[in-house]
Amino acid sequence: MASQQKLIILGGGESGTGAALLGQAKGFEVFLSDKSPLQEKYRNILVSHGIAFEEGSHNESLILSADLVVKSPGIPDKADLVQKLLGKSIPVISEIEFAGRYTNAKIIAITGSNGKTTTTLLTYHLLKSAGFSVGLAGNIGESFARQVLEKDFEYYVLELSSFQLDNMFDFKAGTAILLNITPDHLDRYAYDFSQYAGSKFRIIQNQTDDDVFIYNQDDAVIKNELEKHEEQAVRLQVSLKSVPAAGAYLAEDQLVFNTSYTTGPFSLPLSVLPVKGPHNYLNVMCAVLAALRSGVSPDAIYAGIQTFRNAPHRLEKIATVRGVDYVNDSKATNVDSVFYALQSFSTPIILILGGVDKGNDYDAIRDLVKTRVKGVIAMGKDNHKLEEYFPGLVPAFFSTDNLEDALKKAEEWGVDGDVVLLSPACASFDLFKNYEDRGDRFRTAVLTMAQAN
Repeated sequence: MASQQKLIILGGGESGTGAALLGQAKGFEVFLSDKSPLQEKYRNILVSHGIAFEEGSHNESLILSADLVVKSPGIPDKADLVQKLLGKSIPVISEIEFAGRYTNAKIIAITGSNGKTTTTLLTYHLLKSAGFSVGLAGNIGESFARQVLEKDFEYYVLELSSFQLDNMFDFKAGTAILLNITPDHLDRYAYDFSQYAGSKFRIIQNQTDDDVFIYNQDDAVIKNELEKHEEQAVRLQVSLKSVPAAGAYLAEDQLVFNTSYTTGPFSLPLSVLPVKGPHNYLNVMCAVLAALRSGVSPDAIYAGIQTFRNAPHRLEKIATVRGVDYVNDSKATNVDSVFYALQSFSTPIILILGGVDKGNDYDAIRDLVKTRVKGVIAMGKDNHKLEEYFPGLVPAFFSTDNLEDALKKAEEWGVDGDVVLLSPACASFDLFKNYEDRGDRFRTAVLTMAQAN
């Protein structure tokens, strides 16, 4: 009798634990290793299923005896241990690649530098509200591997980061969506933007003429990168600037969808959309095209659009206090996200920026700040870059390392019709645990302010 193949899981978070469970069910000898302490919920799952694991260190000799390794997306390929595995020709793959081997479900895969979560959640919602059997996974929700093990969905909608795509090889998306490509995570790609762009384009690898590729025709990086690819998938474009031969576009006050999946052009008035701003029009177009391709009817899409609620921290309106709207966009951790946010409002903006700068170039938002922002509040432990750049662009500028002081100043500046926008352009780790903590504390403080008024 042949011995079991040895599956090593590197990383014991949501994806690693799910991969361990699926690997055990598929007959592998499974061992999970995490250099950090495991969360209690994941430790308990491993113990209850009798899966061997270690935490706080890596047993290198054991790991290097693997037949197959599933790696957390948080571990870079350049890590010494991963390099040793690759040097021994031991396959190192992602949880998505691993789980994809054990399902025949139809896959809708979504990536991009910005807008992934909104587009993924909307696509999932449109299928689910239309009665489809559909799972939500990838960079969001419960692990893909665990759902493949425990569920029997006909469709999966997957949000995929570049880190996940890097370790995917045979995986194929029946519908692939590429929203945009802007500089991000370049430390993982030797500060080579072309490497990062190439990583995003892995979403269309292995596609054939039975598959569909939906992409943003207005994105110059995508258009240039497309010239390097000859995949045979049906291409559908979305655009705010032109009318593609097949896909979706903006026409005055509506989004128009022109594909073979409907009997004629289908449109959605901007007034019914649940998300704001031109960038979200593109996200909606991509999600609706994916739903139409999956067989969701225009009537079901129209109904589903109106019941969608986006994830928190993404242009999330918290409250109106004394005529001033307070909006939580804490997920905006890069300058491009702030650019999209500023485009979403026509009324004067009080912009709260700051945190851990990732080498930001604020020139991309310079014109929007000059024309739409009445005041900038810098909120972080080190605000010197913001203090040098913004005071000459706006009528008012204030610097603080305290959320409460930031909101007091915003309340002082705000008048009826203004928007106070938390859209930081920076990571949150100087003052907060993460962007969720930053957004949650902003929400709590604003709601407290609203109750007092």
